[in-house]
Amino acid sequence: MRKIDKMKQKIGIVVCGNSGIDYLNIDFPVKVIRSTLLLDGKEYEDYVDIKAEDFYKLVIANPNIDIRTSQTSTGRISEVYNELKETGVTDIIVITVSSKLSGTFQGAILAKELVDDINVYVVDSKSVSQGEVFLVEKAIELINKKVEAEVIYKKLNELRDNLKIYVLVDTLKYLVKNGRLSATSGFLGTMLKIKPLLVVNEEGSLVPFEKIRTTSKARERLFEIVTEEIKDKDVSVYIAYTSNKEEAIEFASRLKEQNNIKVEVVPLTPVVGAHAGPGTMGVIIINN
Repeated sequence: MRKIDKMKQKIGIVVCGNSGIDYLNIDFPVKVIRSTLLLDGKEYEDYVDIKAEDFYKLVIANPNIDIRTSQTSTGRISEVYNELKETGVTDIIVITVSSKLSGTFQGAILAKELVDDINVYVVDSKSVSQGEVFLVEKAIELINKKVEAEVIYKKLNELRDNLKIYVLVDTLKYLVKNGRLSATSGFLGTMLKIKPLLVVNEEGSLVPFEKIRTTSKARERLFEIVTEEIKDKDVSVYIAYTSNKEEAIEFASRLKEQNNIKVEVVPLTPVVGAHAGPGTMGVIIINN
């Protein structure tokens, strides 16, 4: 660990594209490491070559399209570290999608060994989407308060416990194909007959929560669960949508009507949608 005088410390932030941060206005020069999508063998850099809306339209129009993803290479991550170093950054806070959902966290760790004279702190968000963005925003707040990088790193590892994520998918087809769903026992036999409600657990794994027969009942059950979860709490809620923006807006409006809380809708970036599939809706609850 390179010792840096606190007064001379300049902190940079790196986050993976699974966060969907590309679609948001963040008042800080955050560096994004993006995964690659392979659609019928053709490569697309997430967000750069294909945006969320176009991706979901393409998948719906071509239900049998071969979808694969490739995480950012360790070499590319190290290049990003060096790019920050060249701007005078002395310490880097890296925030990744859950290590249980992607190898990006491990790649970010390995990339540390490829750069010299800079401190790199890699945070496993144990989440995805707005869960990662939440940690980015907290890191920015702490940087602006002149908090040291090592202290920020420790704080972010505490703050990630303030997150809860529920995911309602239209089908398990994409999650099972890409190996992103844990503990599927009891689900696979009725995969085509149910609308699975999932949750990201404390370890950051996506696991089954409930089995529901129809989309309308599943969405109603999700609303009940979220309403109970946020009752009498100071929280912010984000509704992540895929091909169902209107449904997400309606869901958010209902939550706002019943609770005096902040509710926003955000898109799931294509590389996440490649695993979740069109029709997926996620609810990210953040304790303020």
